[in-house]
Amino acid sequence: MDLSNSSKIPREEGMDHTLTLAREGYMYISNRRHSFNSDIFETRLFGKKAICMGGKEATEVFYDNDKFKRKGATPKRVVQSFFGKNSVQTLDGADHKHRKDMLMSVMSPDGIQKLTDIVKQQWDQVIDQWEQMDKVILYEEMQELMCRIACQWAGVPLQEEEVKKRANDLAALFESAATVGPAYWAGRNARNNVNKWIGELISGVRNGEVNPPENTILYIFAWHRDLEGNLLDTETSAIEVINILRPVVAISIFNNFLTLAVHHYPEEKKKLGSGEEKYAEMFIQEVRRFYPFFPFIAGLVKKDFTWNGYNFNEGTLTLLDVYGSNHDPEIWENPNLFNPERFAEWDGSPFGFIPQGGGDYWMGHRCAGEWATIEVMKVSLDYLASRMDYEIPDQDLSFSMVSMPSIPHSKIVIKNVKRRIV
Repeated sequence: MDLSNSSKIPREEGMDHTLTLAREGYMYISNRRHSFNSDIFETRLFGKKAICMGGKEATEVFYDNDKFKRKGATPKRVVQSFFGKNSVQTLDGADHKHRKDMLMSVMSPDGIQKLTDIVKQQWDQVIDQWEQMDKVILYEEMQELMCRIACQWAGVPLQEEEVKKRANDLAALFESAATVGPAYWAGRNARNNVNKWIGELISGVRNGEVNPPENTILYIFAWHRDLEGNLLDTETSAIEVINILRPVVAISIFNNFLTLAVHHYPEEKKKLGSGEEKYAEMFIQEVRRFYPFFPFIAGLVKKDFTWNGYNFNEGTLTLLDVYGSNHDPEIWENPNLFNPERFAEWDGSPFGFIPQGGGDYWMGHRCAGEWATIEVMKVSLDYLASRMDYEIPDQDLSFSMVSMPSIPHSKIVIKNVKRRIV
């Protein structure tokens, strides 16, 4: 049965609501879930019939690999600038699992420990630099810091004089994905730049001109073979290396919100000062839940099915409300309050808390770098809350719920940075 004829699913009237989505940003799906009093509704987006849904049950069905697929779901313009053509996020089935295994292989305990050691080393160095600066524009500096960390971890050679350019290009991949006009084309140009940069390194590894250690991401991805035993083409290998570098640089967004939370909730800073690792992790999880990061995730119905009386037709575009699910009062008590204590007894559900996607890491499309993100944020929080002193002068610390991604408007300016002796 055609979904548009279903009397059981609320339907948003109108020819197309893509511009409305752009105007409402993170709140588009949540606003309609509230007005329809339903966790699911039908609309038209990007010129197509679309289903939007959110909440724990909706997340669980969305991450059922028998019901939804990712290939073809994300608009081509976003794939080209953000994920990259033929990346793991565009695959399904055995091909996806094989490629995902490659990505997950670097998320081993040893790999994560290596990453955290690098993060500490780089934070120690950057504080020395910040102490000499009249003011620090945190978001910009954080992008460069995370770029150094990402490249060192991945085994990607990076000269100091190229840090700013590489950081700007990697940041443009996620800053431009939801834009139009010149900003979008700047992102596409950045994609071409980073593809060329990493592609040349992949070729260099394969012809012996570049020799990263064998346990590094650059080496592993350069020599990865597909299910048929063939090396990935140079561009695809480069894109998957970039799919490690880009998310690490994107942690600059979370780290800005960490700084904002430490500033806005001084009573929490006192608790963090106790040095209790459990509380620090609760604080980080609440930052990831509370502040905007991913607005939604797209999928396509794999084959006709019925769920909760709703008919889903093969090929229908479906958006999962990520931000709204993390603020769903059916899942979270007082969801619009910042309260790290809510994670003291959290059950660890892969469907109730989805700041970087839901479901299973190995078999599904949940972000492979989520573990790494949390560990990088732990080290960063320790420095921001306990290992340095700084002032936050008057500035516009508000952030947009429309711009995607969202960051504080001032990018958080700090000054008088001093290392704290601990």
